[in-house]
Amino acid sequence: MKLVAADWLPYALPLNRPWQTSLGKIDQRQGRLLRLTSAEGLTGWGDCAPLPTFGITEPLATAFAEECAHLDLQAQQAGLPLNAWLSGEPPVTGLKVNKNLGPIGNVDRAMLVAAADAGFSVVKLKLGQFPVAEEIAALQQLACYLPPTLGLRLDANRAWCVADAQSFIAACAGLPIEALEEPLAEPTPPLLAKLQASAAFPLAIDESVELLDADFFRHPPVRRMVIKPARHGGLLSSIELALRARASRLEVIITSSLESSCGLLACAHLAAAVAPAAVHGLATAEWLAEDTGRAPRIASGCMALPTSPGLGFQALKT
Repeated sequence: MKLVAADWLPYALPLNRPWQTSLGKIDQRQGRLLRLTSAEGLTGWGDCAPLPTFGITEPLATAFAEECAHLDLQAQQAGLPLNAWLSGEPPVTGLKVNKNLGPIGNVDRAMLVAAADAGFSVVKLKLGQFPVAEEIAALQQLACYLPPTLGLRLDANRAWCVADAQSFIAACAGLPIEALEEPLAEPTPPLLAKLQASAAFPLAIDESVELLDADFFRHPPVRRMVIKPARHGGLLSSIELALRARASRLEVIITSSLESSCGLLACAHLAAAVAPAAVHGLATAEWLAEDTGRAPRIASGCMALPTSPGLGFQALKT
């Protein structure tokens, strides 16, 4: 396919409220869109949104954007939605997603009820910003009035020492925990395996990409892998990682990195291609006060995917 034009469109998007984890706080999402134009008049889009705190460097984010834009054009030329072009399967039109409520200390009963009423089956809570005893107390209080249709997906973002992680997991006994991501500040496969053996729910690897060697996949120390495509430099490398994880009987979840709607759509197409039945971490557009394009619609806890060829991204202004 011959390209006749390529340009970068910078953006700075304020958030409706701070995105806060144990790794830091974000008030604004900055990045740039890549727009490629083919000789056939097609436009391909990619989203470059570095986030070094989460391991998404400028080179990785640039590679992600460039690959997405090229794959967008390829899928358009083939007349297929991107997820179908990637998977070779019929198009997926909807994905289950979790509701991200932010730090556990900011969550109340009304927020949980609203999530259940909106049709979500999983809500995600951030941990690791307060002493572990306080967060255990907050979790147990929330569990007292958690709607029966909701499970709790927890993320510590590598906040805890081994003793704190053990205390937290023990306190989760009998609670409707759907998974716990990144419990250890200094994770190793033996420590994670020990923690997983004590937990009735999946532990998950997300930002600890340094652990993903051949031994990890031969003897997975946890039950779930969370993949942020921009951290791995693109959709194709993320597909390869997802296939290795599935071959090792790991659950696979795809999450965004708080990209604009362009990058979010790319993540959603990847999720539809590699794990269409899972509940993914993709309901992040609501955190943005402004966006680069129309975000995917979410209803009854499901995200609607574009059925048009390619990525399906429509820029609001160029």
